[in-house]
Amino acid sequence: MNGRAAVRQADRMVQPPEAAAILDALRSVILVVDEAGRITEANAAAEQFFDCGAVVLRSQTLTQVVPPDSPLLMLVEQARGGNAVSEYGIILDTPRTGHRTVAVDASPIEASGSVVIALHEQSIAAKMGAHMSHRNVARSVTGMAAILAHEVKNPLSGIRGAAQLLEQSAPPEDRALTQLICEEADRIVALVDRMEVFSERRALDRAPLNIHRVLEHVRRLAESGFARNVRFVENYDPSLPKVWGNRDQLIQVFLNLVKNAAEAVPEEGGEIVLSTAYQHGVRLAIPGGDSRVHLPLMVSVQDNGSGIAEDLRPHLFDPFVTTKHTGTGLGLALVAKIIDDHGGLIECDSQPRRTVFRVLLPMAPAEE
Repeated sequence: MNGRAAVRQADRMVQPPEAAAILDALRSVILVVDEAGRITEANAAAEQFFDCGAVVLRSQTLTQVVPPDSPLLMLVEQARGGNAVSEYGIILDTPRTGHRTVAVDASPIEASGSVVIALHEQSIAAKMGAHMSHRNVARSVTGMAAILAHEVKNPLSGIRGAAQLLEQSAPPEDRALTQLICEEADRIVALVDRMEVFSERRALDRAPLNIHRVLEHVRRLAESGFARNVRFVENYDPSLPKVWGNRDQLIQVFLNLVKNAAEAVPEEGGEIVLSTAYQHGVRLAIPGGDSRVHLPLMVSVQDNGSGIAEDLRPHLFDPFVTTKHTGTGLGLALVAKIIDDHGGLIECDSQPRRTVFRVLLPMAPAEE
């Protein structure tokens, strides 16, 4: 064997593991489809995107993982003609992927008849935009809470006291009005008291937590109270590392999300799915700085309710936005603040019969 042949043989021996490592390092979803439409390669991002292991993906055809009428299939056929094609804004809606919008690049592999498909989810930028939006919401609510605490409660105390004095000398037919003033003043004070939780500026007391124990505690509370008639499904990753967080506050977050889900599901057949997963390599850059947020731990709360109205979704985490007749609209705003205090992200994907709140959290630092 001459020197060149030896180099070529060495290249063939080294290339497969190197190629696999390169593909797994990419954040884009990469699939390779042969002439018969079978998936022959899938990287780590594809496993996460399709919620399926690479071994299982390689045993399926492309039509088994995407809808048969998907424009993605047409792009693959066009790529088989010998030219690379791209298209933006393609919607994938499957039980495994959920409702997602992606950009697609399809390129033919010469001589083999296979096609390389790259999917770029268009929600990564939206995640960071949502992160900054939720952070701004948390800051605005914090400032509003401070203003309410200092500028509203004191005048209300005076108004209530004046109403009580008037009640002593008011004729019986007018006392109902003074009582109404007192009741409304008390109601506003109670609302301000609820808002004051946003103004706490104490350092967050965090520790390594088993998030599954937190979710188990939340589930038991829900099943013994507001979610007695709801079926719970748990899809947990048993190897999930510990979360770096505050137990009480995370219980408050997921109890709020589960309560909202329980109120959204139908009376018969209501189902809430609690899931955890480890997302390899999820590091999101913070706009305006060089820091990167490492948020590999994902916890989701999914329900089979009617979904969230489309016009409410952009403002879902804003204060005083609610669809409940008796709601104050502070629950999800508080959730956004707590997640922001943890350095995490929260996002929502909603459609009829499938609404998912995903919380991305940091991993506990390695013990010295």
